Amino acid sequence: MSWWAWAALGVVYVVWGSTYLAIRFLVESAPPLLGASARFLVGGLVLALLVLLISGPRGMRMTKAQFGTAALVGVLLPAVGNGLVTVAEQYVASGLAALLVACVPLYVVVLRLALGERPSAVTVVGVAVGLGGLAVLVLGGGGEATGTHGSAWWAPWLVLLAAFGWSVGSVATTRLPVPPNPFALSAVEMIVGGLVLAVSGWARGERIDVGAISTSSWLAFAYLALVGSVFAFSAYVYVLGVLPVSTVSTYAYVNPVIAVLLGVVVADERFDTRQLVGGLLVVLAVVLVVSAERRRGRSRPAPEVSVEAGTITESCRR
Repeated sequence: MSWWAWAALGVVYVVWGSTYLAIRFLVESAPPLLGASARFLVGGLVLALLVLLISGPRGMRMTKAQFGTAALVGVLLPAVGNGLVTVAEQYVASGLAALLVACVPLYVVVLRLALGERPSAVTVVGVAVGLGGLAVLVLGGGGEATGTHGSAWWAPWLVLLAAFGWSVGSVATTRLPVPPNPFALSAVEMIVGGLVLAVSGWARGERIDVGAISTSSWLAFAYLALVGSVFAFSAYVYVLGVLPVSTVSTYAYVNPVIAVLLGVVVADERFDTRQLVGGLLVVLAVVLVVSAERRRGRSRPAPEVSVEAGTITESCRR
């Protein structure tokens, strides 16, 4: 059991860290919003089918309020969160996008503070460090990317907006009624998010030309829909049941490191010293916040910040 648990955690590390690179290959020849829509519709339908096969119709049962939460989070996570990141990765390096998205636990802390919770002093320091790192990253530009990627000053800000939408959705799942089956919840989120992305893509004027989509984009699509969403999320739920949450939460600062390394090695992305320093500050901030909230969680029954930005969030983002 221990060997399988660590292997599953390794899947979460690598697969979720690699999805940013896969998104980059997806948008090389596929429209971003419609491509993301197809990815989530396929992933959501496959996940719903698996729930029905394993648990039967009762596995997908939920009240109107629970369905409403799933639909709301579907708009905030796959549609706003992932959709905006997919659009932004036409103009920013995949590694930079991952570092910017890593600020989600920091946003969650700020939102909880606005809702009346009191974070620890270490958490406050972590948020301050993270905001400094984000400022350095944004001011440092979009990273050097090759291929069809250009550059746009607004693209990093779009990723930060996506991360904020993610954070709102993550907090919402801790305060609103959710279905008892996390796989059913994620299936509904992905289907709703996919439909919203489809409408947004058509309204934006996107159209899919199947003949113009490259092999690498097709492979990236299949990887994101099946491996990133279904397989890796199943591994994540498994390790939550057999490993301490404090251990599982380390994905929050391992994923961006994996993403940066893959971007440099596979896609020839380049980052200057300022951007690397900013990235290190963000990762350090996430380590501080997750560690502080983990210690705080041991003294109270509330969910840890890593969980709030974890189970529900990651199934859709990846």
